[in-house]
Amino acid sequence: MKETLNVALIQADLVWEKAEVNRQNLRTVFNALPKKTDLIVLPEMFPTGFSMHPEKIAETMNGETIKWLKEQADHFQTAICGSMIIKDHGKFYNRFLMVFEDGAISTYNKRHTFTLSGEDKIYERGYEKVIVDLKGWKICPMVCYDLRFPVWSRNVEDYDLLIYVANWPVERIDAWDALLKARAIENMSYCVGVNRIGEDGNGYKFNGHSAAFNGLGNRLAEFEEDEAGYKQVEMNRDHLTEIRESLMFLQDRDEFNLEV
Repeated sequence: MKETLNVALIQADLVWEKAEVNRQNLRTVFNALPKKTDLIVLPEMFPTGFSMHPEKIAETMNGETIKWLKEQADHFQTAICGSMIIKDHGKFYNRFLMVFEDGAISTYNKRHTFTLSGEDKIYERGYEKVIVDLKGWKICPMVCYDLRFPVWSRNVEDYDLLIYVANWPVERIDAWDALLKARAIENMSYCVGVNRIGEDGNGYKFNGHSAAFNGLGNRLAEFEEDEAGYKQVEMNRDHLTEIRESLMFLQDRDEFNLEV
């Protein structure tokens, strides 16, 4: 069990529906990361940007981007996570993947598909909340719109780190800022949100605001407006143990069952 976890947040200007170009650009950032990185976090749909044309650009779990992720995880000896468009058994998913150094993969299908854009009509929603183990740290992966639904991320598993990957537009960025901090506070967990920058093929603009918070909602890392690159955060298990044992807020949570 690792007492500290070094997490790199990568905020990138994604090239519209050009997976090979985005892979090349991200590899350049990987080369600059400290060698002690345990986990790299990429934005939602990092190979393509948020596209509603999966029939043209979806990949499979044996596709080029998955192969590339395995190669990068092995080369840099770190886990890598983010979401991408996956075709599986004839259906399309906005799927979060965490690829480990040994090539193993954990997946989570986005639960809350974004009805405002029609994502719910094109992509299958997920029905399973997933907790991933990385070096003894329990990690809860979420995707973009999931951020607006605190019941789904409720910390009943005593996870240590909550991750949101997103394509969250400029006009609603204040909600992103507020909710990321709230999710950290209410779950007494580290919380990381990685958003993209730039403009997509539909003319939507993104200004990033990727950030990391500790279990009290204190900001550990943030990007300048529209800043491309990475920020590295060291997370400490003692912080979570101390605040949970001294404040005991999670022990007072209400009991209820979530129907999925």
